[in-house]
Amino acid sequence: MKVSTIANELNSLAYHGRGIMIGKSADGKKAVTAYFIMGRSVNSRNRVFVAEGENMRTKAFDENKMVDPHLIIYYPVRVLGNKTIVTNGDQTDTIYDLMDKQMTFEQALRTRGFEDDKPNFTPRISGIIRLEKDGMNYAMSILKSAEGDDSSCERFTYAYSNPIAGRAKFIHTYNCDGDPLPSFEGEPKTLELPDVDIDTLTDLIWTNLNEDNKVSLFVRYIDIATGKAETRIVNKNA
Repeated sequence: MKVSTIANELNSLAYHGRGIMIGKSADGKKAVTAYFIMGRSVNSRNRVFVAEGENMRTKAFDENKMVDPHLIIYYPVRVLGNKTIVTNGDQTDTIYDLMDKQMTFEQALRTRGFEDDKPNFTPRISGIIRLEKDGMNYAMSILKSAEGDDSSCERFTYAYSNPIAGRAKFIHTYNCDGDPLPSFEGEPKTLELPDVDIDTLTDLIWTNLNEDNKVSLFVRYIDIATGKAETRIVNKNA
């Protein structure tokens, strides 16, 4: 299995689109997640992340420049009991609401599909972390069009039980830059999680995202034993 450093992976593409990382810290004590957004259009770049308690939402940086909130304004992060949900769209609410009604992560996402932003048909990527008395587990999902055909949706879920310390899985929306943008392909990538504090990791991710396209970054460390969370948010528009 190929294991990449965060710096090498983030520098491998100028435009990942939106990305989710989830893993276990090198000391095995914390669940780690990061979510970033990148943008090419003025509308997409006109955003910031805003914390709301243990949840997090997107917000227009300049309300007067917001052309269309559709697919732009949503809650990327919501917490449901011992579960932290991280996604690139309003499927966060779908997962939260249906899991609160005892449906599974995968069942909730079967009610959704990729985004309706023709011709890109941006994939919906989602992740969920569960804290248990004996540790953590997590899952990641991608819903994407089949070869750019908007009549066919491909659904993939990847589950990780008792994940290896010092490793994270990384999934992002686009395989590379292009017009239209090609969807992510294959399994989530494996990254090395360095033995660093949350500020150092936040700086590492933010510094290595493409300067022209990066917009906002969210990073959270969750103590597996206590559930106590520590969060950092970085916005290019400050």
